[in-house]
Amino acid sequence: MDLAFLHPLYEHSGPWASVYVDLSEHAEDTAQVRDMTAAAVARDLAGQGADEATCTAVRDAVRDLRHATDPHGRALFARAGRIVLNPPLARRPPTGTTALWAPLPHVAPLLELAGEDPLCVVAYIDRKGADFELRSGVGGQDAGGVTGRQWPVHRTSTGDWSERHFQLRVENTWEHNAAEIADALAVCQEETRADLLILVGDGRECRAVHERLPQRLHDRVVEAEHGTGSRLLDEEVERTRTAHVRMRARQDLERFQAARAPDDEGRTVAVEGVPALVEAAREHRIDELLIRLDGPDTHREVWIGEGPDQLAVRRQELRTLGEPDAWSARADDALLRAAVETGAPAISVAPALPDEGEDTPAGGMGALLRWK
Repeated sequence: MDLAFLHPLYEHSGPWASVYVDLSEHAEDTAQVRDMTAAAVARDLAGQGADEATCTAVRDAVRDLRHATDPHGRALFARAGRIVLNPPLARRPPTGTTALWAPLPHVAPLLELAGEDPLCVVAYIDRKGADFELRSGVGGQDAGGVTGRQWPVHRTSTGDWSERHFQLRVENTWEHNAAEIADALAVCQEETRADLLILVGDGRECRAVHERLPQRLHDRVVEAEHGTGSRLLDEEVERTRTAHVRMRARQDLERFQAARAPDDEGRTVAVEGVPALVEAAREHRIDELLIRLDGPDTHREVWIGEGPDQLAVRRQELRTLGEPDAWSARADDALLRAAVETGAPAISVAPALPDEGEDTPAGGMGALLRWK
C-alpha cells in the first residue's frame, strides 16, 4: 500500500481522533441509526479525553454520512476541531464503528480496510466494440469504450463464392475490431493504472482481444466465465480481485522470508521484532513494512517524539537521543508514521495466510531494508 496519502496526518502534532465508521447497513431507519452512532462516537471520544471541538467535528462529520451510499465505510482522522482526512474504505470494519483518541492517528487498520484495493477495468466486448468499466472496492464507474467497424459482422450459411468472399470480409471486420479494442484497452489501463483487465463476452471475441494486447499486460488479463448483467459476474470480479490481493501479499511475504538470510555481502536485509524495527526506522532504512494486524507486537508500547524518526523502545532511550518530549504510542502506528516520512510502502500479510502455521514476522511486524 502506498502511504503517501497519509502525509497530511503528520504535518501537525497530536493527539488525534481516529474513527472507523461502518456504513455497510442500508435500511429505512439508516439515517436515524447513523445520527445515534454520531452521538455515541462523540461520547466515546470525550470519555477518552478528547477536546470538545474535536468531538463536535467528528460528531458532525459522522452525521453528514447519514445519507451516504458508501458500500463499506469511512475513516475519519481529526485533531484540534478539524477533520484532516476521511478516506473511503474498501472493506467493512470487522468490529463495526470504533473510535480512538491517541497521540498518533491509528492508521494501521487502513492496511486491510483500504489498502491493496486492486483496480479492475472490466471490458464488455462484442463484435462491434467494447464498453469499459473501472471497478474498485468502493464501486464502479464508466471508463469509456471503443466502437469498431459496424459492417459486416455476421456470417452467412451459404457456400457460393460471393458468400465466402463476404465471410472473409466478416472475419476481417472481427480482426480489425479486436485490434481496435485491444489498443483502446491498453490505453485505458495505462491511464487508470488498473491492476487487472477482465474481459467479458463471447469466448472467441475475448480471446481475440487477449491475443492482441501488449505482452506486458498478459499477466493482468482474466477472461470471465459469466456474461454481462449476471450476478455471477459481480461475484467473479470480486474473486479475481481477492485472488490478486492474496498473490501480491504472498509475493511480499516470500521476499521477506528469503531476505532473513544474509546476502552475498553478509548483510541481512530483513528485520523483525519491535527493537530491530525501531532501530531501522530511526536510521531511515525501512524499504517496506509488513504487518499482521492481530500480531502481539502491533499494540506494544513505544515512545515517540515530534519527528517520525524520533522513536524508542524505552522512554529514557528517547531522552538520551536528545528528544526532551516523549509520548507513548502503539508500535504499529509509530512505525507507519516513520514509513510515510521515508516513502516506504506497507502491506498487511493477512491475505497471504491461509494456514495458521504460516511463517510470519515475529510479533506480527517485519520490514525489508534499504541500504545507504
